[in-house]
Amino acid sequence: MANDRRISRVASMIKREVSQMLVGGAIKDDRVGAGMVSITDVEVSGDLQHAKIFVSIYGSEDAKQETMAGLAAATGYVRREIGARVRLRRTPEVMFFEDRSLERGVKMIDLLERISQERKESAKPDSDSDESGVDSE
Repeated sequence: MANDRRISRVASMIKREVSQMLVGGAIKDDRVGAGMVSITDVEVSGDLQHAKIFVSIYGSEDAKQETMAGLAAATGYVRREIGARVRLRRTPEVMFFEDRSLERGVKMIDLLERISQERKESAKPDSDSDESGVDSE
């Protein structure tokens, strides 16, 4: 078993290399370009045999599904490239997962803003009467 420091270092190297593959156009599958893709996180197992790569995809739902299909088809190529670029005894198996945490965060912020707005509106005094209680006309 590798120690936590090594696992973290391997994960960051994989993240850097896969990001460079995406930016540099090394992954030739047209489906990968359907949505704007960024690597949000990489989790490597304790034995360094498996790497979960989390991607955030900006675009329509169809573009997201297309991009995930393209990434799934490119896993063999990505694994070979990682093996060539990162010096490891064994190259980990690569799996891509869609990271929707940014979308969930945006929804939570919208909900919190809506609640805050509703509280402000319900706390406002009626505008029909002034402070003395006499109607203003």
